[in-house]
Amino acid sequence: MLTIMKKVIVLGAGLVGKVMAADLAKSFDVTAVDYSQDALNEAAKLAVKTKQADLSNLTELSQLLKPFDLVVGAVPGFMGFNIAKTVIEAGKNMVDISFFPEDPFLLDDLAKKHGVTIVTDCGVAPGMGNIILGYHNKRMQIQQYECLVGGLPLVREWPYEYKAVFSPIDVIEEYIRPARYVQNGALVVKEALSDPELVHFDDVGTLESWNSDGLRSLIRTMPNIPNMIEKTLRYPGCIEYLRVLRETGLFSYEEIDVKGIKVRPVDVMAKLLFPKWKLKPGEEEFTVMRIVMEGEEAGVKKRYQYNLLDRTNNGTLSMARTTGYTCTAVVHLIADGSYSRKGISPPEFLGEEKAHFDFILSYLKEREVHYSIS
Repeated sequence: MLTIMKKVIVLGAGLVGKVMAADLAKSFDVTAVDYSQDALNEAAKLAVKTKQADLSNLTELSQLLKPFDLVVGAVPGFMGFNIAKTVIEAGKNMVDISFFPEDPFLLDDLAKKHGVTIVTDCGVAPGMGNIILGYHNKRMQIQQYECLVGGLPLVREWPYEYKAVFSPIDVIEEYIRPARYVQNGALVVKEALSDPELVHFDDVGTLESWNSDGLRSLIRTMPNIPNMIEKTLRYPGCIEYLRVLRETGLFSYEEIDVKGIKVRPVDVMAKLLFPKWKLKPGEEEFTVMRIVMEGEEAGVKKRYQYNLLDRTNNGTLSMARTTGYTCTAVVHLIADGSYSRKGISPPEFLGEEKAHFDFILSYLKEREVHYSIS
């Protein structure tokens, strides 16, 4: 009997999108779509079919989606919500890593109406952190959840000691979006980059953590957990200069007049920072994450710690691997019908079932992304 391969479209062929497309092409008929021909040329080198299109043209996107069975979203955050809405209206299932700022549950009723499964925030953190928490939340009473996570260049290079795999605008958004966390059952909101701490990691050294808005859907879906926080990691000293740039107004979205021309400072900064933050050919980076959960399981106090230290592997960036392969694992679960919950599904919903949790960990391990548990 002839088996027809499912057709998957990957929207966005950047550093993460192209890696996901190449991984999925081993099992599906995959097409990567992007506006940038340069990005498509890089994806083509990985034996991926490509198509050039303006993904901001939602009418064109609706037509583009018609022949495909499943959609993967890998566009910048500011485009993500409207693209997800268009995918839903087209009646397609989707796994998304655009991390758009809007509340994804605003699309829940629409997704249920169209009978589709939409998994949002399906990267490393948000993403795998949510999956891990979802798994343990079903099996214990968690009192404390902490996630520390960051992606950094292997070599520290002045002045920024940082390189971006994602859209520069999305990175800057981390530095200005208020950070939400849960303390003693109450929602706390602080400015981004607040409460810096120095934290030691084996095989890495000392990094600096600060409040970021990474809990996202967990604030809504895990009301039973009284203490939850996510912090971003950078090399020590990073926070101070980011605060200076922010307080100067250089990350502002409000237009200013410069010699009669209206400009947004954030656009200028993104333009200036991108070449500084761009990885050089052959430059390596790493992803580090530590998740700690404390609570009670079967009447006994328990503490679980998950550790991830992943490095560039055979030329494939770590952040692309840890983010992308989490997403592609979930694509497989949806494609074969293992996961079919209709509506908006943040990643913690997938972690509830042991079979899904084990599959994702195994899928990552096969691709040399290893989570150690203690």
